[in-house]
Amino acid sequence: MPVICEPDESVAKRLAAGFREHGRIVRTLRAVDERLAADPAELVVIIGPHVELSGAFAFAAARRSDRPEVGVVLVREKVDVGVMGEAMRAGIREVVPDRDFQALMDACRRCWEVSRGIQKAGRPEAPPSPGRDGKIVVMFAAKGGCGKTVLSTNLGVALAEREGLHVCLVDLDLAFGDVAIMLRLSPQRTIVHAVPMAGRLDETGMQSMLVRHESGLATVLAPVSPGESEQVSGPLVTELLGMLKRSFDVVLVDTPSQLSEHVLAAMDVADRHLLPVTPEVTALKGLRVTLDMLDLLGYPPAARSFLLNRADIKAGLSVADIEKVVGAPATVHLPHSQDVPASVNRGVPLVRQDPGHAFSQAVARVALAVTEGNEAVRDPGGRKLFRRSRAGRG
Repeated sequence: MPVICEPDESVAKRLAAGFREHGRIVRTLRAVDERLAADPAELVVIIGPHVELSGAFAFAAARRSDRPEVGVVLVREKVDVGVMGEAMRAGIREVVPDRDFQALMDACRRCWEVSRGIQKAGRPEAPPSPGRDGKIVVMFAAKGGCGKTVLSTNLGVALAEREGLHVCLVDLDLAFGDVAIMLRLSPQRTIVHAVPMAGRLDETGMQSMLVRHESGLATVLAPVSPGESEQVSGPLVTELLGMLKRSFDVVLVDTPSQLSEHVLAAMDVADRHLLPVTPEVTALKGLRVTLDMLDLLGYPPAARSFLLNRADIKAGLSVADIEKVVGAPATVHLPHSQDVPASVNRGVPLVRQDPGHAFSQAVARVALAVTEGNEAVRDPGGRKLFRRSRAGRG
């Protein structure tokens, strides 16, 4: 149950309101120390907006050494990159804006989960999945409009809802990413929050950037402002993906339709490349160029999955024609359906809304290719691969 440090009584009561009788209010950081000494079970401290930053940073740095299991959440009237960077360096796990009730509750929940992991492991840093060596999967299409982000979000949710599978979706379309809007997520924390931690990103810093979807899918969202993308470097992308790989079973990366420094950094560390294409000449040209580029860079062909999206559209190109141009058979055929854009407009991925839908079943086959390889994917007429979503189970 959190200890709330805030000298202003009315603000303290507002911060404590969501915790009811479980929030314990104190006025000073010294009183927080006394509370922690009296009750070793306390794991979360909320530092209110009227506590001096220097004192908050000193407190967090000290607890990082003597009580590493204690997580600190800093509340500020204004959150900027400078404050975020200093906070993370001091050991503060979360920084949230004042008067954002949901952000505060989510931050405390994440803090508590990390603290419990540290407490159980008995060491300063305890990733939620120690020793995990996950797969990095990059979704790339050289031409826009191939349904790349729709596939990424549906695939991410599909993988996350499988029993015991921990999945993170990274929106690497830094200028115009749509993952947040497609999943109805609030981008209060984005990949830009990693910039001050470049070169020293740790588990705590990584966890502080994650935004969770109701399916259990973790996300690293694209910046809100396109101009912020310039702050993110290729080496930072490599560092972040390496950290995520050690904490998740699958790290899915949605990319822009251009081979930027960031995309190449992701492809370099990827275990699998998913290449969606639609039955259009321009899209096929883009895929053919992409395949040539991947060959030139020495990426193994066996690590690729060619996804034919909207495969049943009558556009004058047969599946055989398309596969001949590409030079390889499609791993999965995904059907065209008006239900797909309708689900995007609702902000609910179709795999979650209707697991039995033909499109959802095709996404399930993509998930199988990701987890077990292309050879494991059944024909479209095979058994259904989805259970009902967690939301639909009683």
